Amino acid sequence: MRHTISVLVENKFGVLARVAGLFSGRGFNIETLNVAPTLDPAYSQMTIVTSGDDRILEQISKQLNRLINVIKVTDYAGDVTYLNRELVLIKVTAKAEHRAEALRITDIFRAKVVDSGPAHYTIEVTGNPAKISGVIEMLRPLGIKSVVRTGPVAMARER
Repeated sequence: MRHTISVLVENKFGVLARVAGLFSGRGFNIETLNVAPTLDPAYSQMTIVTSGDDRILEQISKQLNRLINVIKVTDYAGDVTYLNRELVLIKVTAKAEHRAEALRITDIFRAKVVDSGPAHYTIEVTGNPAKISGVIEMLRPLGIKSVVRTGPVAMARER
């Protein structure tokens, strides 16, 4: 089962290495990892997507909470409602016969063309991971040259 974990940490040297080391040292896989400063530059927010059953996730949360520079750990599972969004840049072949179709798909997914050339479009898409996967699958037959994904970021919804 996939889990999205949010970790508020002190923005200090080596914190990312310690968090990643905790996962690798215990044989847990990090599927995606995002880190960015918060409004307060003394802290950073990490969003980690990993897989495992409830017992493994409980162990991960406990181990993360034991790290010195970790302030708060939130596992977005169960009854916690949250938003998650991801950004992807997709460079597609823009042959004459596919240009209109690429633009139609871009419009359907509320994406935008951020770069173009005689033989390519670079399309930017934001949304939940299912939307990102959907647009990639729709563009695949046109000829995808490259894909860069951020992985999801998450935030709890207000109640």
